[in-house]
Amino acid sequence: MDRHVLTLNAGSSSVKFGLFDIEREPTQIADGEVERIGDVPRLKITDASGETRADHALRGEGTAGHAGAINAILAEMDTHFPDRHIASVGHRVVHGGLDYSRPCLIDEKVIGDLTELSPFAPLHQPHNLAGIHAAREAFPGAPQIACFDTAFHHDHPWVNNVFALPQHYYDEGIRRYGFHGLSYEYIAGELKRIAPHLYAGRVVVTHLGNGASMCGLQNGRSIGSTMGFSALDGLPMGTRCGQLDPGVLLYLMDQKGMNADEIADLLYRKSGLLGLSGLTNDMRTLEAAGTKEARQAIDYYVFRIRRELGALCAVLGGLDAVVFCGGIGENSRMIRSRVLQDLGWLGIEIDHAKNTDNARVITTELSRARVMVIPTNEDMVIARAAAAHFSSR
Repeated sequence: MDRHVLTLNAGSSSVKFGLFDIEREPTQIADGEVERIGDVPRLKITDASGETRADHALRGEGTAGHAGAINAILAEMDTHFPDRHIASVGHRVVHGGLDYSRPCLIDEKVIGDLTELSPFAPLHQPHNLAGIHAAREAFPGAPQIACFDTAFHHDHPWVNNVFALPQHYYDEGIRRYGFHGLSYEYIAGELKRIAPHLYAGRVVVTHLGNGASMCGLQNGRSIGSTMGFSALDGLPMGTRCGQLDPGVLLYLMDQKGMNADEIADLLYRKSGLLGLSGLTNDMRTLEAAGTKEARQAIDYYVFRIRRELGALCAVLGGLDAVVFCGGIGENSRMIRSRVLQDLGWLGIEIDHAKNTDNARVITTELSRARVMVIPTNEDMVIARAAAAHFSSR
């Protein structure tokens, strides 16, 4: 029986997963998601050929919560992939704090440490932990490996980590951590494989999805990123605000009488593209809507990306390449075109035909800086870490 790795990415209302054969280099054979946990959850599984193996609602008490979602995933896999043997489970964990700079085997101490970090990522960490608990129950004999979104940024330069607050706050952990590290790690690895001269240079990676951020890489290392202490900072996102003057928070508390829970709900769930448009957090719908509010939401989104691109170029001391990844970055020709418009001063000359075709390289032959579209794969990063741990036992 072949050995497999299961990867889990447990969010607030969903569990994304991947199944990988690890007899040799990890090879993805299936992926999927249970979404709408807490409402009427729905399960979808797709195999490596793109064929849908399952797509249906989950009903009954046994499907409630993250544990129920994982049990439903396993039941479907028993049906469609009966020869699987889960040798290890890899988990995406949003926050690793100061101590976790690389993947690690999960034990009681690690769970305790990650639980203590929940206040740093209140809308992500508890759900990551719920997925870990459910997987440990489902696979009591399989090692569970935590992979951290903050780890890739762990060695940021001090000036990118610190806030201009009294030093003791920094010592207590109030600093810029950066997120989406698993995505950036994958992109850095792909650049090293397909374009080593760019990997060694100055690259800005734009991870544009429902969550969005940008990262400046030099020699494959994170030098600067747009996300900071939390996953709210930087770019506007699907429902998150992005960069915000902290005076706004003081005003909301003092003048609007809002408490911490109400402010968190506003900033995490009701802002961003959804808040600006009053319509949706889905870029595809906004592009098709044609309303004034939808256009304004897109205008602000593009403006912030361009502004952060310029800032990261200053941090890097120049620019050799830009990489687009994430659902919007990989698929929205319009967003890429608007972000790259009139950037000749950065050495960027877009080839609109290549951009329309979603080519890997979307700049002209004369463009001094190269712009690439590289699909990211966070699950692969997790699977490699889990497989490496298993093989080293």
